Amino acid sequence: MKILFVGDVVGSPGRHILEQFTSRLKAKYNPTFMIVNGENAAHGRGITKAIYHQMLELGYHGITMGNHTFDNKDIFDWIDGADKMVRPANYPEGTPGRGMMIVKANGKKLAVINLQGTVFLPALRCPFRMADELISEVEGDVDAIFVDMHAEATSEKIAMGYHLDGRVQAVVGTHTHVQTADERVLEGGTAYISDVGMTGPLDGVLGMRKEDVLRKFKTQLPTRFEVASGREQLNGVLIHIDDATKRATKIERIHLTDQSIFFD
Repeated sequence: MKILFVGDVVGSPGRHILEQFTSRLKAKYNPTFMIVNGENAAHGRGITKAIYHQMLELGYHGITMGNHTFDNKDIFDWIDGADKMVRPANYPEGTPGRGMMIVKANGKKLAVINLQGTVFLPALRCPFRMADELISEVEGDVDAIFVDMHAEATSEKIAMGYHLDGRVQAVVGTHTHVQTADERVLEGGTAYISDVGMTGPLDGVLGMRKEDVLRKFKTQLPTRFEVASGREQLNGVLIHIDDATKRATKIERIHLTDQSIFFD
């Protein structure tokens, strides 16, 4: 089994390069499942129903979210019916949407869990205890479990990796938009990386126009951030899982730009 996961898609540049490269990623890697983080897909904050369906039409089996899930208020009208999308499971009880989904493809079943960290982010329910609860619901009923740990602190993400090692097949970090170089398979057979990175503008600051961010840092005044333009990048990972042992055997980082000759 192979899982292709694409990191945080930011605005129209992210959606453009996602559309540009998805078919080639499928052809090169032949993944069993394709998952994408879409929490910044609409103008850098949140997602729309149209974008949700566009990602599914590209062939993605599921979409994970994060702290910007509810930034577009019309999401309340459709999130409960979006059965291929998960928002952080540790949001307060009664929050619209779901924190875990089971997607099926190629005769396999994959549980996808979305969690949000609590360090430097709003205080939600404990993601570690929530992970334990959700895993107990599906273990033995699925072929693999994939966790998107959407968190600010690297320490919290690494801790989650060790907490779930041997109980899930993958724990991947999202949110900080900078791809880390610590991808590895942990002792118990769980693929891990602290941050998958971002799919969107290459020359901005975490996807936003550098001029806006520099103005904020230099003046400390309120500044409206706009999605950057120019060169584009796609960041992701490919996770290999042994069907017999249910252990991850390899995790590969993917970093492409719109000028990349990777597929030539």
